[in-house]
Amino acid sequence: MTGLGDDEPFVRAVKPLVDAMGAEMLPPHQAAKDDIVLSWEGAEVVAVRLPQLADSLDHLLAAMERKEGKPLAELDRKAKQEAVRLLEARGAFSVRHGVETVAGALGVSRFTVYNYLNREKPS
Repeated sequence: MTGLGDDEPFVRAVKPLVDAMGAEMLPPHQAAKDDIVLSWEGAEVVAVRLPQLADSLDHLLAAMERKEGKPLAELDRKAKQEAVRLLEARGAFSVRHGVETVAGALGVSRFTVYNYLNREKPS
């Protein structure tokens, strides 16, 4: 975060959120048109560059593995089903090749991921 005023309380406060999203913090003067510039008390403090969707999915899968404390492929079937529900809620399957990416991370087939998704749909 060099150049962002690392001692700035606002920067320290938003950093965990920015990190959880897989985003990048930049000095406001380096913001591109698609970046989000955050202001505090009337002054621009930090710009946030959001990740591309595909990068977000990889980041989300890595965060889930950290939370579980083991690779997602080692989860039991019930935990994998719950992971698919969470990933669906977060839009993981709207990303191109999302099902394939998730299937690979869970160590299951695409067919299995689709079954987990369809299991949740009312008949």
